[in-house]
Amino acid sequence: MTDAEDPSRTLQRLRSSIDNVDAALIFLLAERFKCTKQVGVLKAEHGMPASDPTREEQQTARLRRLAEEADLDPAFAEKWFNFVVAEVIQHHTAAADAR
Repeated sequence: MTDAEDPSRTLQRLRSSIDNVDAALIFLLAERFKCTKQVGVLKAEHGMPASDPTREEQQTARLRRLAEEADLDPAFAEKWFNFVVAEVIQHHTAAADAR
């Protein structure tokens, strides 16, 4: 019986792919936060604000365009980005408070 004929094997294969993508996303997010942590330290050292609304607007527009190109719901991409940015701003604020 081939995968096309065996739904449980197809499901297992698809879930394995999902698990691999999830793992890659976690490691990519960790790398992103390593970079943003450095940004937070730099901002704290130079008295720069934790948030940069202009940059956030540019990134939101950029990510919405990328989402459209990738056939991903742009509204979902924006929600994800807003969630990440909120966490980054908390980190930046903590870095500034630690100074």
